[in-house]
Amino acid sequence: MLKLLSRRRSTFGPPLLPVSGVISPLFSRFLISYAEDKDEDIYDPPFTPTPKTPVKPQTPPNKKNKQKKSNKPKGASSNNVISKADDFPVKSDLPFDFRYSYSETNPDVKPIGFREPPRFSPFGPGRLDRKWTGTSAPAEVDVDHEKFAQQRKDVLGEPLTEEEIAELVEKYRHNDCSRQINLGKGGVTHNMLEDIHNHWKRAEAVRIKCLGVPTLDMDNVCFHLEDKSGGLVISRHINVLLLYRGRNYDPKSRPVVPLMLWKPNAPIYPKLVKPIADGLTFEETKEMRNKGLNSNPVMKLTRNGVYVNVVERVRSAFETEEVVRLDCSHVGASDCKRIGVKLRDLVPCLPILFKDEQIILWRGKNFQKDSSSTSAHVT
Repeated sequence: MLKLLSRRRSTFGPPLLPVSGVISPLFSRFLISYAEDKDEDIYDPPFTPTPKTPVKPQTPPNKKNKQKKSNKPKGASSNNVISKADDFPVKSDLPFDFRYSYSETNPDVKPIGFREPPRFSPFGPGRLDRKWTGTSAPAEVDVDHEKFAQQRKDVLGEPLTEEEIAELVEKYRHNDCSRQINLGKGGVTHNMLEDIHNHWKRAEAVRIKCLGVPTLDMDNVCFHLEDKSGGLVISRHINVLLLYRGRNYDPKSRPVVPLMLWKPNAPIYPKLVKPIADGLTFEETKEMRNKGLNSNPVMKLTRNGVYVNVVERVRSAFETEEVVRLDCSHVGASDCKRIGVKLRDLVPCLPILFKDEQIILWRGKNFQKDSSSTSAHVT
């Protein structure tokens, strides 16, 4: 029996900690790496800044004349010495709170929970002079908004003439334009501002093509693009925008936009659909849901489509119908809820059911049939 056990040990290699007390090479390597990790400072290697001076490629050694090995530690270089406090933390004078998405989030709605600890800032550890709260990085210093408004007017300069606008539209209207940014379901994101300023270095305007949920409210997208970037929307055709940088724009004096290194997890918000709709009983709510599921859909939405006319179609449908169904097959459950939230505020109405990528909307008891006015009210 002892012979069998000794053979098995020999086949699987020596143990990490033998009885004799001699530490195996594998276990000693683990102890060395653990000691190095313990001695590290607060700067994490994945977040260290890249060297500013280019590194010369090393030539492979010849077989005859082999290069002598240096005693310097791996990664050390006399030409690329990086200070650990190199331009960090980043300070930005932008007057608004930094969020992942500006057009698709409502700062007035407070989350009820977080999917990750709020201390994990998406800008990286110690890389921004603002504290991350889980949803935003608010500006800690009081901002003079009148001063920034005047600076924006100075950068824009005199208004463009109709001939100049037509020339810019003709220059950037093609689909194969190299100065184009695609705006998806994330809406106007924080890193998108950096992309806009990078295009403005070499071009007077940038073409922005919008798709998905943000196209339900193009006015909101235009407002946040102008407010956060400082530019001006000079052309708007359905879902394609042209954002102008201004006559006196200087790339060297542009605002500092710190980049988000990853997308933060969305916090937990209150439920959108209640078991019993406001103003209805349980039986009436159940009847409305069944009525909506059995009705014909007002329109069918596609994935990453253009939803510019959805709000008007729903408003006109509520003039004759009490419950409306939208067919959102293949759109996705998350996008369905985003669409429901947008329609609740824009129509306005009450979403009462999300099932099998179908959206059931109820117009409410005090719905006014005059769709041209914005005074329609839902209780």
